[in-house]
Amino acid sequence: MSNIKRLLLLPHIQVHNANALSSPFTIGFPAMTAWLGAVHALQRKLNTKGYNSIKFDSVAVISHQCDLQTHKGIDDFVHSIIGTGNPLDKTGSRSAFIEEARCHLDVSLVIEYTGIEKDDEQNLQDNITHLLNSKMKIAGGDILTFKAPQFFKVENGNTADLTALTRKLMPGYAIIERRDLMVEAMEAGQDAMDALIEHLAIHHQCEKAVVEDAEKITWTSKRKSKGWIVPIATGFHGLTDLGEAKNQRDPNTPHRFAESVVTLGEFKMPHRIKSIDEILWGYQTDSKNNLYLCVQQQQVSNHVEDLLSSLYE
Repeated sequence: MSNIKRLLLLPHIQVHNANALSSPFTIGFPAMTAWLGAVHALQRKLNTKGYNSIKFDSVAVISHQCDLQTHKGIDDFVHSIIGTGNPLDKTGSRSAFIEEARCHLDVSLVIEYTGIEKDDEQNLQDNITHLLNSKMKIAGGDILTFKAPQFFKVENGNTADLTALTRKLMPGYAIIERRDLMVEAMEAGQDAMDALIEHLAIHHQCEKAVVEDAEKITWTSKRKSKGWIVPIATGFHGLTDLGEAKNQRDPNTPHRFAESVVTLGEFKMPHRIKSIDEILWGYQTDSKNNLYLCVQQQQVSNHVEDLLSSLYE
């Protein structure tokens, strides 16, 4: 394996109305499958343009801004989703629809690639710019604007190379996997859902003290783990065998029922990373356990059974 990673930076992509319903029970930053899927779609479009050897191996996602389309009124206990205005039906009333959680994003993507020589970089940059301007979607949202793609080379252990890249990503937060928190909690006997909620909950505590003959109450709030911990959807777990489904879109592709794999992640500022592998995500599949996952590159060599036991025991 080469010690030098060739990276393509797509800086400050403005995405409008991205899908914020990342799993059946979480809302917020789009799922990792959406980001890797968008990068894979971009690779396939480039392949059809003659770049047959190019391959996008992994991707890092850096969030500069995430505007979740929700509203909480005065004295409201929960937030409400701000829905889109659907066309009126024949009676002039609003038709029934399923609420869709949306968010507006400003993100940068760092893509590890192979198969392109230095002389082809300018042409590749022009083609990527054209494709991103050609009604391509990311996480179900529309691309409004983006800055010109840039190319970097980062040698393992070379802090100057890494710093040159991370400066372009600031201010922002890279999403990384914190599956270790789930594994630790479940090894202690906690249920998977309880472990997830325990790390996301904010615990409030009050202390009563008497100061100068006056009673004083002090409230404090804290979470179990330090850092910006969030739930993230990282893949799918197949529930049924491969087969045919009624009215399936592609008659030549086997189908199956599946459920989302949800674990913990953390938003981390890029200047704190020591290696580019800390923020890169790639695909991992396990046909034995029917798992299709997005995992961090530095954890790809880990045995998939560890993930399976942490999520489904």
